[in-house]
Amino acid sequence: MATIFTKIINREIPANIVFENDKVLAFKDINPQAPIHILVIPKKEIPTINDISSEDKELIGEMYLAIAEIAKNLGVDKDGYRVITNCNSFGGQEVFHLHFHILAGEPIGPMRA
Repeated sequence: MATIFTKIINREIPANIVFENDKVLAFKDINPQAPIHILVIPKKEIPTINDISSEDKELIGEMYLAIAEIAKNLGVDKDGYRVITNCNSFGGQEVFHLHFHILAGEPIGPMRA
């Protein structure tokens, strides 16, 4: 069964897209945890970090390059931002399609409050 992120990639459901190339898609989180909260996903379905294979090395690099470009485009590259990836239930993963959260727009605070 396709995840909500696959449905966004396939344009089956709408999203506020802020970045797209042939391998990566990024959009605003519908439940933001900071003034700026962007989700960055690969267009390839990878359920968790544990499922990344050696053939995905270039794709993961592309995701980080996209994150840096998005931060610059949003004007948060100088002040800073946090990038988070959750893995499986104890890690807080809710959608089982690899994704990075970009949180910015205010001081984010400690890792675990």
